[in-house]
Amino acid sequence: MTPLVEQIFALALGYALGSVPFGLILTRLTGAGDLRAIGSGNIGATNVLRTGRKGLAASTLLLDMGKGLAAVLLARHLWAGAEALTALGAVLGHCFPVWLRFKGGKGVATLMGVSLGLAWPIGLAYAVVWLGMLAVTRISSLGGLSAAVAAPLAALLFGYRDYAPVLGLLALLVFWLHRANIARLRAGTEPKVGSKG
Repeated sequence: MTPLVEQIFALALGYALGSVPFGLILTRLTGAGDLRAIGSGNIGATNVLRTGRKGLAASTLLLDMGKGLAAVLLARHLWAGAEALTALGAVLGHCFPVWLRFKGGKGVATLMGVSLGLAWPIGLAYAVVWLGMLAVTRISSLGGLSAAVAAPLAALLFGYRDYAPVLGLLALLVFWLHRANIARLRAGTEPKVGSKG
């Protein structure tokens, strides 16, 4: 295959894996209802937590991370050098899955997975910032937003400059998808983890 064809396949692979809506699948399989009709309507782990099922939320978080990680590792095996495009595709797939009329999640967990797949130091920095901010503030969106910023900065700091542009683009996407959360953060009304808001 030509490099262009490989890049297209890499992007498509990432999108296909990223678009699997694990939160929606798990809540339906366990009888928790349609996740899109609960809380914020988001298909991610934070909204799954609003069902009151912590184990289900944790499973959603791990699976959403796992699909991003798997996509990047598989692309590295099949088309070495196209991992960044696959990372882009995976997060886009999670946020805009064709199966759900392009209404998906906000990309934080999947971005964690692709960051780890691209380079473990980037993934580690992402996890430390995400979990650290979450532990201090108990505000999920703030932790995710902070981690999204940390990823491209970590790529630059640890010498993975080729990954920084894609991670920077994905950070901008995460911020755009969190624009309502950002407005609530500024107003001091953003709910904390465990609340029913």
